Amino acid sequence: MPGFDEGRDYYAFKKLSFSKRLFGHIGTVLTHKKHVRHGCFKMGLYMQGIFHDMSKFSPTEFIPSVKYYSGTFSPNATDRKLTGVSTSWLHHKGRNKHHFEYWTDYMPEAMPHIAGCRMPLKYVAEMVADRYAACVAYNGDKYTCSDAWNYYSKGRDHIIIDDDTRAVLEAALIKMRDEGEDAAFAYMKRMLKITKGRDYDASITKKA
Repeated sequence: MPGFDEGRDYYAFKKLSFSKRLFGHIGTVLTHKKHVRHGCFKMGLYMQGIFHDMSKFSPTEFIPSVKYYSGTFSPNATDRKLTGVSTSWLHHKGRNKHHFEYWTDYMPEAMPHIAGCRMPLKYVAEMVADRYAACVAYNGDKYTCSDAWNYYSKGRDHIIIDDDTRAVLEAALIKMRDEGEDAAFAYMKRMLKITKGRDYDASITKKA
């Protein structure tokens, strides 16, 4: 099936007992939230750091995530591969504003299409922390500061995202790749300070 990593063992979850999948998923979520909280606090986004990804504890997301947990990649990928759709992901992206997929809309122009809308900068900052934390949670001891950029770059030509949002996200992930996580968080914090929560465009990446 196009778009899937054929190198993954999508049936790895079957090798784990229910208790290992249950506590493994809970541990992964809590580890992820801990590292997102670290990044958000570094950027001054305290409430976002505390309440990040709370929808993962809803039945719609929690049940399939435990069912397909393997510990090496998102259970949503397995659900999508085996059933054709991840209802957990559809629920998640519709309730969490730090995902660029949340900010897509139908554009009724001469040639109607789905396009990305510009994300508020505070959610772009949370997305940077989210991508960092996901790599830490899944890669463990093998994590490097280039992981978030490497993962993003694999699909960057196929995502629907606003151009200005893309510019900020890519600048931050490259900063993380080249100078480390704290440098990326400091960079985003400077952008947030410059804009004071108001509008921005791609030029903000040069001012920070």
